[in-house]
Amino acid sequence: MFYKIDKEITPIELEDINSSFITAGFITSQELVEIGEGFGFSESTISSCQRANKYFRSEVEIHDTYLFTELKIFNPYDSEHFDCVALYIKENLIIVVDVEDYDSSTKNKFYKALRKNPLKDLKFEKLIAAFIDALIANDFKYIEDKGNEINQLEEAVIRDEVENDFSLELLQLKKELSTMHNYYEQLLDITDAIEENENEIFSDDNLMYIMNVSNRISRLREDTDSLSASINHLQDAYSASLDIKLNNVMKRFTVITSIFFPLTLIVGWYGMNFQGMPEFAWKFGYIYVIALSAVVVSVLMIIGKKKKWF
Repeated sequence: MFYKIDKEITPIELEDINSSFITAGFITSQELVEIGEGFGFSESTISSCQRANKYFRSEVEIHDTYLFTELKIFNPYDSEHFDCVALYIKENLIIVVDVEDYDSSTKNKFYKALRKNPLKDLKFEKLIAAFIDALIANDFKYIEDKGNEINQLEEAVIRDEVENDFSLELLQLKKELSTMHNYYEQLLDITDAIEENENEIFSDDNLMYIMNVSNRISRLREDTDSLSASINHLQDAYSASLDIKLNNVMKRFTVITSIFFPLTLIVGWYGMNFQGMPEFAWKFGYIYVIALSAVVVSVLMIIGKKKKWF
């Protein structure tokens, strides 16, 4: 479906499209096959729209009369599914191709972008910026939530209240943030290509709208990278806490070994079985060795307690 955007948004037929007014369309990949050649789109770009892109960093193709790219869209609140759309941008014409839109969320964002700004004197570049901005509308809240989650995990490390799957939870967070970083890099590739305006289909005076949304994406990327760095520090702190626990355990074992080591020495003495050892013939010899061992252990425990070995 194509819409003419003037004083109001009006559905129009394909043959009524021209560059004298702003037109926006949301079509399926099958519809692109049927109409793409009429717009002068290359066969390679049409073919690439028949399957979802696996990668975020897709190339932005600059042709003589249009710009083409594919977008793999990340929904922070549904990290299992990724929408995929393609963008064709000609003079005063933007076409969003639905390659794989699981829940119609991208389609809804497209229509939301059409109605975001007052229609009177709407600039084409502002419409493009509104669509890109709709793709990142909830991301600032999501990043703030992730920051709070990381702070809670840090507090759990300090309080020594971490769960058994703590390392796995950190790995999952790191994976999500890495995905978001790639997503923002992809969007920045698109905004950079539009700002360069290599095929001169945009008005230089109106590229500030693209620059503004590009700055917001850059801030999101920086916030994401900052959270990733926080997770790295958190991993280091967790590893350090594990090392401290291990050192404390080894310290206890060392203290216990030191306390009971003299008993080994006593056993060694009385295990030599020399005939001249008077304790063998003494009827209280057994009690004496037990008492000696108890006294030695008690004295060492008192010393250890004063020295704060345990």
